[in-house]
Amino acid sequence: MKKLQVSENIIDKAIMAFNPERGLKRMRAKMQYQALANGGYIGADTSRRSMRSANAVAGSPDKDDLSSLENLRAISRDMYRNAPLVRGAVDTMRFNIIGAGLTLQAQVDYEFLGLSEEEAQKFERDAEHIFRFWAESENADVELSSNFYELQAIALIGTLVSGDVFAGLPYIKRENSPYSLSVQLLEADRCCNPDNKMDDETLAGGVEVDSFGAPKFYYFTKFHPGGNQFTNEWKKVPVFGESGRRNILHIFEKVRPNQKRGVPVLAPIIEPLKQFTDYTHAELTAAVVSGLFTVFIETESGDLPDGMEDDANASEINEEMQLEAGAIIGLAEGEKVTTANPNRPNTAFDGFTSSVLKQIGAALNIPYEVLMKHFSSSYSASRAALLEAWKMFRTRRVWFAQKFTQPIYEAVLTEAVLLGHLSAPGFLEDPMIRKAYCRASWNGPSQGQLNPVQETKAALMRVEEGFSTRTKEASEMNGTDFDQNIKRAKSETLKMRESGLSDLKISVSERITTKEDDE
Repeated sequence: MKKLQVSENIIDKAIMAFNPERGLKRMRAKMQYQALANGGYIGADTSRRSMRSANAVAGSPDKDDLSSLENLRAISRDMYRNAPLVRGAVDTMRFNIIGAGLTLQAQVDYEFLGLSEEEAQKFERDAEHIFRFWAESENADVELSSNFYELQAIALIGTLVSGDVFAGLPYIKRENSPYSLSVQLLEADRCCNPDNKMDDETLAGGVEVDSFGAPKFYYFTKFHPGGNQFTNEWKKVPVFGESGRRNILHIFEKVRPNQKRGVPVLAPIIEPLKQFTDYTHAELTAAVVSGLFTVFIETESGDLPDGMEDDANASEINEEMQLEAGAIIGLAEGEKVTTANPNRPNTAFDGFTSSVLKQIGAALNIPYEVLMKHFSSSYSASRAALLEAWKMFRTRRVWFAQKFTQPIYEAVLTEAVLLGHLSAPGFLEDPMIRKAYCRASWNGPSQGQLNPVQETKAALMRVEEGFSTRTKEASEMNGTDFDQNIKRAKSETLKMRESGLSDLKISVSERITTKEDDE
């Protein structure tokens, strides 16, 4: 039975290769027979009238994704440049996931390392100081044009729009910095098979994998394939160096086993987005035409009015034929004016587009209110929309930190330890110790607040009942560090007392309270 099945598969592939039309008919007939013989799901029965257009084929991740990636990237980038809705959706994700850039909060596992709390706090302060020095400088970029926080935005937008982004981590000596680590962002197009070799099981999409499917090498072109160069060269880059250090970071969302390349986030909705953009442009044009009060000159002969045949007089004629306020224009015998009325603006436009946008928002996991920045519903509905959107924003923030910011932070910390700028016994010898020193959280923009008073009271109740911590609430409410807030508040309170403003504040507060009581 097994041999017979293998033979049938070989026959199917041969027929598909030489006669795809007959091969599809054969596969459809087999699927119908299997559905009748074995039962199964109605959704797989393509013999039904409602399912005749569902001619999907179960392919591997490489087969399903890689053949379409080049066009998907090009269309996604074009829409990000020219479609307002796409630009707004991608930027909404960017501004809420990373904002101006995720910031580091070191969190050393001092119990595992056997450190006291004071020793851990000192290490965290030193690590954060070193990382800020590196991250805030444009030396972090091989192109010397962006600091680390700006590189985050480029990497995230590239991943969302193009499907994936690569980040090399070369060491380049800088005169004005003791640290040599730099980040080299590489656009998705530059990773491809050398000499445009056909994809196979070990090499596909410029990624060479081992027997387990783990990436071993990436192949990058010297120049962008879409550039002005007529020839190109490929460089084979190992994923890990001889020391085990990672040379290349590959930032993409993996949704299937053995998936080698990422797919643009717009991929499932490119067709409706393109049609929606074309439709809105057409409606806008129709409204402009209606506003211009366009007219047509009709003649019995079908000829143009006198003088309009002469191209040399075109500018003169155009000026003569313009409509002006209160103007009376004479027409020749047999000519009459017909107005063009496209009946715009379309009264059904808003309702129809809102319905389409809700479906697009659902695909992007961005509720309509957040997608359009339009909060006209009740407080509860608007807050529910924000909470739903923030599930996606937080999930992607954690993913982006794990794929991009955390590995780079660990590389900076490693260089600092090697240079002797940080004391971390066992850091270079034991990977578990190294991980304990490198533990950190990455803070981004906080969730918007529709009613700050109610939400602050809710946060206070969560802290009092032990459902949350002040550190977590400070991070989520306004993106600040609770420890730093306490230090700054203590310093400010002391200054207020020394200046006498604290007593003045109490006196004013007492007078206001007394006045309210009297009233």
